[in-house]
Amino acid sequence: MDSASKIEIGNKIRQLRIKKGLTQEELADRSELSKSFISQLENDLTSPSIATLVDILQCLGTDLKDFFTDKTEEQIVFGSADYFEKQDEELHNTIEWIIPNAQKNMMEPIRVTLEAGGSTYPDLPHEGEEFGYVLSGTIYIVLGERTIKAKKGESFYFRPDSGHYIKAGEKAGAVFLWISTPPNF
Repeated sequence: MDSASKIEIGNKIRQLRIKKGLTQEELADRSELSKSFISQLENDLTSPSIATLVDILQCLGTDLKDFFTDKTEEQIVFGSADYFEKQDEELHNTIEWIIPNAQKNMMEPIRVTLEAGGSTYPDLPHEGEEFGYVLSGTIYIVLGERTIKAKKGESFYFRPDSGHYIKAGEKAGAVFLWISTPPNF
């Protein structure tokens, strides 16, 4: 076993032990090993046999498979380099998916830029909820037979139980955030 693997094993065992709220002595007692062995293991001064490692991991509430699976940190913050953009020349809009692969999430936020007279694609009724916040300009939410105005600094919320779309006025464009749950864009 190379030293990089030992460092990873010792450090991972230490992290798991601390996460479980155990002292080295408590882990040693549970796994029927000596405190000095646990200390040496965590400091990469010794390597465990597979059987010993399995015993230690069992005491720490995990197994070999999970222990050696590299879990990459999930991205929390996204910037313009992460966005996916689509322009619709016919409807005079630009849609930016500001959270990549949001279809797998419970909600899907997009940023919509409408040119003067532009609109979003008409959507059929569907389950879920729609929320938005107007960043600039004024929009008109067309929900079935109703048209509701929302301007910069205002938010909107509705259940999409009828056909709906959003349009800008004929003289000025608008930018707004639009969050749909479940993902629908």
